[in-house]
Amino acid sequence: MIDTASQNASETRARTGTTRDFLTLRINGQLFGIPILQVQDVLGEVHLSRVPLAPPQVAGSLNLRGRIVTAIDVRKCLGLSQPDSTLKRMSVVVEQDHELYSLMIDRVGDVLSLYDEDFEHTPATLDPAWRAMATGIYRLESDLLVILDVPKLLKTLTLMN
Repeated sequence: MIDTASQNASETRARTGTTRDFLTLRINGQLFGIPILQVQDVLGEVHLSRVPLAPPQVAGSLNLRGRIVTAIDVRKCLGLSQPDSTLKRMSVVVEQDHELYSLMIDRVGDVLSLYDEDFEHTPATLDPAWRAMATGIYRLESDLLVILDVPKLLKTLTLMN
């Protein structure tokens, strides 16, 4: 027989592990997360300037407080169709190798603190394009949170040139 007091203590101990914070995003209805420490800014709909000869995933560039920022269409990176023209998209600005990038997404969600012990490696059943840009997943109560690996996502752009 299991002593319920020791079982409860064991569950409490299990939940005192380290956590990580993620900014959640919605893209085509799917929940994604980016480590909060990589996020520089969150922007509403912005005006983009076209970048000639850029890969199709580069939506353009924008001026953010005097810095030129490359805008990346995450939908195209993930092989998803474009939203209807009425959807006002948002951007999450991240820094990689001292350069700023604006990741165009559908919607920004909450910041979630999740336990490391709940992290799972990327399942083999995940779409290959997504699997190539994800570090893993968290199974939430009502959703699957796919953690985007921003450096991998941006590296796919350099491989296409």
